[in-house]
Amino acid sequence: MRKVIRPLALLAILAIIVAACSKNNPGTTGATSNSTTGTTSGTTSAPTTGTTGGSTTGTSPTGPPAKVGMVYDIGGRGDKSFNDSAALGLDKAKKDFNIQTAELQPNSGGTNRADLLSQLAGQGFQLIIGVGFLYAPSIGAAGTQFPDVDFANVDGAIDHTTCDTCKDETPDGNVASLLFAANEGAYLVGCAAALTSKTHNVGFIGGVNIELINEFEAGFDAGVAKCDPNAKIQSQYISQPPDFSGFNDPAKGQTIAQGMYQNGADVVYHAAGGSGAGLFAAAEAYSQQNNTHVWAIGTDSDQYLSAPKDQQPFILTSNLKRVDTSVYDTIKAFVNGQFKGGISTFNLANDGVGYATSGGFVKDIEPQLNQLKQDIISGKIKVPTKVGG
Repeated sequence: MRKVIRPLALLAILAIIVAACSKNNPGTTGATSNSTTGTTSGTTSAPTTGTTGGSTTGTSPTGPPAKVGMVYDIGGRGDKSFNDSAALGLDKAKKDFNIQTAELQPNSGGTNRADLLSQLAGQGFQLIIGVGFLYAPSIGAAGTQFPDVDFANVDGAIDHTTCDTCKDETPDGNVASLLFAANEGAYLVGCAAALTSKTHNVGFIGGVNIELINEFEAGFDAGVAKCDPNAKIQSQYISQPPDFSGFNDPAKGQTIAQGMYQNGADVVYHAAGGSGAGLFAAAEAYSQQNNTHVWAIGTDSDQYLSAPKDQQPFILTSNLKRVDTSVYDTIKAFVNGQFKGGISTFNLANDGVGYATSGGFVKDIEPQLNQLKQDIISGKIKVPTKVGG
């Protein structure tokens, strides 16, 4: 692992920087006393210390904990989707490993991402995880600015195409990209939508019209076409870049979903983060108002489990994107002294993506979905990443 040895005379002056550089021996970092849990939008939430839970880690159960910081995407913990999936991985790590954590989220405009990263690095956090591709340029630059702090970015591919000052990612580097073949999971829920629909009319709601979300749509469209070539697909995005509010606008999500149901769709899938709550509300309301039953499909996490009980009967499945697994595995590698830079891809083959079965609504079509899963893993089916591709 990388080690930095500084002259003793500088230690008193550069205490904060040295603390940040001590990541290569996580157990040497001092803990903050009287720790509590919290989330803020620009100031460090009070650190929390996890217990070891019987796991073998690179930190001593009785020694000072390693310091792990997480910076969420807009909406933060509590969005019941993308951010919450990351939080789940962090929570599990706190139980299993001897770590001290801080959780931050950007301001409403997302203009202070770089400041949050610098803040945590300056406070001695040795591993910092950014949730969302919008962190890619900031984390790439921070990796260069703080070469002895490890950084990981969920959904962000960090290289010279995203940041002029970034170093290219290598396994020996201090910056890791945690990427997902979300189009593969979307393919499976697209097939589920097609096989479930009675009107041969389904819908897709994207949060923001960007390449990342286009991949969800491409996979969904291909899955629908595979299982019902005659199905109609309605598609609409909530916002266009540089407006990223589409990931956190349930009201607009509900309005769009309502329109799709009125136009004949009986299954609608969203890849819209926190806006997906509006889809679930629309499915319940439309069904009750029209004495019928329409379906919604979630994304990122198993949204049946986090939805209100009165909405659960309308959530057919979810496209699982195991952000929790990526976060947990990254922290585990870090505390064991095995952090690696570069790109890690989570796909169907390593259970990094998939589909949810909660509620039992897809039980009768699971054999077909699982066969498609195997065909994708084997390479028999190539899932497109571009709409119409």
